[in-house]
Amino acid sequence: MPPALSTSAAATSTMKVVKPDKVAKVKPRNKVVEAFFAGSNTSEDLLKEIHSLAATKHDFLVTTRRDLHRNPELMYNERMTSAYIQKALKKMKIAFTTGWGVNTVPDRIPGEGGYGIVADIGTRKEPCVLLRADMDALPILEKTVNIDDFKSSNPGVMHACGHDGHTAMLLGAASVLKGMERSIKGTIRLMFQPAEEGGAGAKRMIEEGVLLEEPKPQHAFAMHVNPKVPTGIVASRPGTVKAAAERFEITISGVGGHAAMPHLTVDPIVTASSIVMNLQTLVSRSLSPLESGVCSITKFDAGSAFNVIPASAILRGTIRALSTDVLMVLKGKVEQIVTSTAEMHGCEVGITYSADWYPATRNDEHLYEEFSKEIGAMVSVSGEVLEVDPGMGAEDFGFIAEEIPSSYFMIGQGSGTDPPTDVGLHHPCFALDESILPQGVKLHVNLALRALHMLGEIDSDSNACSLIPTVLNLDI
Repeated sequence: MPPALSTSAAATSTMKVVKPDKVAKVKPRNKVVEAFFAGSNTSEDLLKEIHSLAATKHDFLVTTRRDLHRNPELMYNERMTSAYIQKALKKMKIAFTTGWGVNTVPDRIPGEGGYGIVADIGTRKEPCVLLRADMDALPILEKTVNIDDFKSSNPGVMHACGHDGHTAMLLGAASVLKGMERSIKGTIRLMFQPAEEGGAGAKRMIEEGVLLEEPKPQHAFAMHVNPKVPTGIVASRPGTVKAAAERFEITISGVGGHAAMPHLTVDPIVTASSIVMNLQTLVSRSLSPLESGVCSITKFDAGSAFNVIPASAILRGTIRALSTDVLMVLKGKVEQIVTSTAEMHGCEVGITYSADWYPATRNDEHLYEEFSKEIGAMVSVSGEVLEVDPGMGAEDFGFIAEEIPSSYFMIGQGSGTDPPTDVGLHHPCFALDESILPQGVKLHVNLALRALHMLGEIDSDSNACSLIPTVLNLDI
């Protein structure tokens, strides 16, 4: 298991509180929401109200998403993205703090970070739930067709994982929730997170105290678009949703020389090739057939001339598993295989890993089965949540799910045609089906309000139970 996350006082002290220029003296209210919290309104009434409010945000959502898509930024460099979100929150009269997600490994990942944003809507008292969206893009040259009006203006950088849509959805939810703030019984924390794509931005924000600030969130929710699920279908599962993941770089050092005289060299290319082949047995001979794991070598870098055996070679790759324990088993086996293979060939070898490996993202089974699954079904166009297999993709929401009971959903977007929206994530032709943007708002708002209501009822029951001994003593 990863070490316990601690709050960095130095990091927390850099947070900047930003209040809107004009704050309404009376917070807005919503009678349907008030009636729901009071128990005098039905769940269906709330669902219809949220559906109606989310529909009014369609143009805002599309404009926001396209603005963000046009200006993608890599992890820990999301300066313009953060400024855009802050401007939107100010316009909504929502106070927030900035400076979250400072890069603690600038020697390994470029950028200073600190572009995360946290905002609270509601009473600023318990109960509290957290809604999270990621905001960073990928180092991919965009080739998506039929989006010339908002294609990436940053060459070689692209929103190829839908984070522009995720951010737009959470901003849309913020607008809806702000419009009913006076009627909300509790606090909804909005977490706009940088550096999801390998930078462990969620972990940085946890270390900085996003889960420790009062009121402390009791549950967290997040969602991700999924091009392999039909548009409008909400998908998830109990337990593990996304894999634990680690990245590695292997440096093989030998003795270079003329290609015509290999006997005078210690060939790092042959050694590296053997390592690649030997690692293919890692999963099949290290794990039970009932376990799942992946080891992929994704880069092989060696040599620069046809007649020279180089002195070194570099391999890069990733290991993934559906539990942290299995990931650690694979990591140990990688070291054994690499070290013994290099020794057999007479080469020296070094292995370096990512600054932060990702834990598996797990849906708390009780929360999911007793609450979240039902809410997802309310929003899904099919009227039910599609149960999917765990994926080997990694997601740093897993850091949050390790700390508090959480639920993670996928929103299907694979039915769009112009451009096609069934192209996989991290592909240069990935396209977002914008018709699901209001659906993301509905899912966020329903999860937040209904979770607060559930937590409020639990607190009421606990308080009622705590009174019983007092009453009994009075009777005696």
